[in-house]
Amino acid sequence: MAGLGVGIGWRSELDLTIERMAGVDFLEVVAENIKPAHLPESLRVLRSRGLPVIPHGVSLGVGGAEPPSPARLAHLAACAQALDAPLVSEHLAFVRGGGVEAGHLLPVPRTRESLKVVVENVRQAQDALPVPLALENVAAIFGWPEDELTEAQFLAELVAATGVGLLIDVANLYTNQFNLGLPAVAALDTLPLEHLAYVHVAGGYEHGGIWHDTHTAEAPQVVLDLLTELCSRVSPPGVLLEWDDEYPSDAVLANELSRIRAAMAMAGEDG
Repeated sequence: MAGLGVGIGWRSELDLTIERMAGVDFLEVVAENIKPAHLPESLRVLRSRGLPVIPHGVSLGVGGAEPPSPARLAHLAACAQALDAPLVSEHLAFVRGGGVEAGHLLPVPRTRESLKVVVENVRQAQDALPVPLALENVAAIFGWPEDELTEAQFLAELVAATGVGLLIDVANLYTNQFNLGLPAVAALDTLPLEHLAYVHVAGGYEHGGIWHDTHTAEAPQVVLDLLTELCSRVSPPGVLLEWDDEYPSDAVLANELSRIRAAMAMAGEDG
């Protein structure tokens, strides 16, 4: 995959900020927040400057027992075409069952039986999209008792079966280490990083002994250290900052992009 560089998640609240920021190489937009036939003016401006924009879905639910919705897939495909996107990303997540929406990106039961279902769902999604699909590891506050595989093992087998790309969120790896005791570096050792599409970085906060991946704060140093660890194993095509609420000043966002670049450069120095 062609290099994307360092980017930021486009939000309507950040449109003018992003338009005037230096050092933004690519963008990601939540697919459910846009209409392909009526793209926000800011996205049209940024696209005209040559910045790649990746549609990022949050509601497809490839981790459910039901096949992915043709309407949701058609929307993702239309977003990709309207934005001339290099790929589409989604989550390895369970989001609904029996018509009931969970309201969260929940972890998938990591069993062999579940893996067979997810493989078929991913293949259907790939067939419906005009560009490659990448799936993101999710942040969790619980695991299913019947889990047979770690998330990294599950993703590795899913990639082997489907060729799907990986969107690795290092903040989510940290969240799962903090909340569930799943070693983040061990996950990096297991994941097939040669299939890496790009990386997410975000901040959150601890409350009541649980790490909440809120995307409303500067990334803690431990998350950037995980980015350095990842970069010591593979050169990521892109690294993107997520910030979803309690939006800070332009200077804070610019500094976060600088911290990301510094963490990436550290891998080269350590090597």
